[in-house]
Amino acid sequence: QRNLVESGGGLVQPGGSLRLSCIAFGFTLDSYAIGWFRQAPGKEREEVSCLSTYGDGSTMYGDSVKGRFIISKDNAKNTVYLQMNSLKPEDTGVYYCARKGFVCTWNPGDFGSWGPGTQVTVSS
Repeated sequence: QRNLVESGGGLVQPGGSLRLSCIAFGFTLDSYAIGWFRQAPGKEREEVSCLSTYGDGSTMYGDSVKGRFIISKDNAKNTVYLQMNSLKPEDTGVYYCARKGFVCTWNPGDFGSWGPGTQVTVSS
């Protein structure tokens, strides 16, 4: 049984926007960090963003998405969002959300629970 499920992916033109959702099941977000990673065909999994929902709720962004993507959460819906703006073809890939304890890191190995992923394709 999945603890996390992503949604919101799709096909969008360059310059467009998408909002991804990561819904948590069976646990509350209060004591976990939720990260977004992506993987394009033939490439390594890449860090995108992370939100520490414990403490001050600090955020992290990968260099390639800084200034374009925004991570946020809705505690009432037990959901973390990734708002993606000014999308580029190189943003194409499968986007995954993942859970780890407390604070963010960029090491995928630190994340113990992963969603199945949602496909994002940026193309004209």
